[in-house]
Amino acid sequence: MADILWKMGAMLSSDHSSVVPINLFVALLCACIVIGHLLEEQRWMNESITALAVGLCTGVVILLTTGGKSSHLLVFSEDLFFIYLLPPIIFNAGFQVKKKQFFRNFMTIMLFGAVGTLISTAIISIGATHFFKKMNISSLRIGDYLAIGAIFSATDSVCTLQVLNQDETPLLYSLVFGEGVVNDATSVVLFHAIQSIDLSHINSSIAAEFLGNFLYLFISSTILGVLTGLLSAYIIKKLYFGRHSTDREVALMILMAYLSYMLAELFYLSAILTVFFCGIVMSHYTWHNVTESSRITTKHAFATWSFVAEIFIFLYVGMDALDIEKWKVVSDSPGTSVMVSSILLGLVLVGRAAFVFPLSFLSNLTKKFPYEKIDIKQQVTIWWAGLMRGAVSMALAYNQFTRSGHTHLHGNAIMITSTITVVLFSTVVFGLMTKPLVRILLPSQKHTASMLSSEPSSPKSFAVPLLNRQDSEDNQASHNVPRRTSLRMLLSTPSHTVHHYWRKFDNSFMRPVFGGRGFVPFVPCSPTDQSVHQWQ
Repeated sequence: MADILWKMGAMLSSDHSSVVPINLFVALLCACIVIGHLLEEQRWMNESITALAVGLCTGVVILLTTGGKSSHLLVFSEDLFFIYLLPPIIFNAGFQVKKKQFFRNFMTIMLFGAVGTLISTAIISIGATHFFKKMNISSLRIGDYLAIGAIFSATDSVCTLQVLNQDETPLLYSLVFGEGVVNDATSVVLFHAIQSIDLSHINSSIAAEFLGNFLYLFISSTILGVLTGLLSAYIIKKLYFGRHSTDREVALMILMAYLSYMLAELFYLSAILTVFFCGIVMSHYTWHNVTESSRITTKHAFATWSFVAEIFIFLYVGMDALDIEKWKVVSDSPGTSVMVSSILLGLVLVGRAAFVFPLSFLSNLTKKFPYEKIDIKQQVTIWWAGLMRGAVSMALAYNQFTRSGHTHLHGNAIMITSTITVVLFSTVVFGLMTKPLVRILLPSQKHTASMLSSEPSSPKSFAVPLLNRQDSEDNQASHNVPRRTSLRMLLSTPSHTVHHYWRKFDNSFMRPVFGGRGFVPFVPCSPTDQSVHQWQ
């Protein structure tokens, strides 16, 4: 009996010891929110930098209290990041995005996100191979150099979304944000492809197979996200959950959104692309099929879930930056670690510039209206805003260079500490300077952009009467099109014509089946019922 009681006491003390760091972490999350609110008016600060600063300060305190043994409360887990924290961030980005602005620049976004990531990966990999071999960094193989290219090509869409404003700079927001989502998906796909192929026997057939797998993953992931979003819209439209309980339709929307991500993981697809396009489809159809109270609830629930996940990520990154175990391994060569970090930062700058400016030039050849073109000031802003590296780079680096979050190899420890340094420096320095840079380069962007990109009746806005006004503005703008050269006419695609035919198809075939804007579920004695009578 005494032995049993001793074991029960040990179990209870073990459970209690795991509860303590969770309590502290939740308290730190609350502190980040309070401090972020107090710094709301500071044009230099954002939530990401605030969470990083709190995480660094907490790491210092933990180091002092533990006698230099540890700096963080939780052990880094890829599952925690990719399964629980990243899905709400990417889904909310797709759910809240202004779809007209996003798809109007879809080809440019794909150029930046897919082709640009490949260019950046190649430049960073070649540069890392050239410089690191001269520095005699041991334990790095050809697969590690290629993985470094994929790791540091992954931009931090989380931090970028907090720096730019969708209403003030809609064109920049749609380009940088859209590129960030596609870029993250491309980087993760490239990373896993590099790990899966035999790099000792590279030939044309393997390269063709690699390209085919990439296209298959991209297309299949997009289709899966669209189908999951359409399924949720059809179920909610047909069953009218709001007649009995708005809680059920809200719960179904949340669970179907998460199901899309997990299905992609189940079938080894790009879960980032899947959940992003699921968010777009659900905002276009499913969101309009629920009751008005559920619309407000889901809009704020998704935003809150994403907000907390973002703070959680940067808070942990700040604490993990002071992980004493990794710094001890490289303590005998601090100059090498600083040099590696500087080289990686330089390669990130060069790799991004190598595709932003040339691809912007190609994109401008396909644009009809002057306001659709990317001028040099906007190109500089896009280049700068995408220089930040974040949790995706951290997660991929841990996957490549550690085992269960730990490493004792000198070369691998240098890569981990250099990744942490690049993430901290880019997020703090580039993040702090992005807002002032946008205000200096684009001082008069707010008024004109808000008129050109207003998209009514979306999760961002409940304004319905502006729909006809927007269409009339588009029609008026189409009468003042300057005569174009034959080359530009050849390269250009009449986006308004594509949008026109899509609207006809959507109104004739999709909305009668899946609902969407204009579909109002009839719930007697509800706010939706009253709003219907008001419009009638």
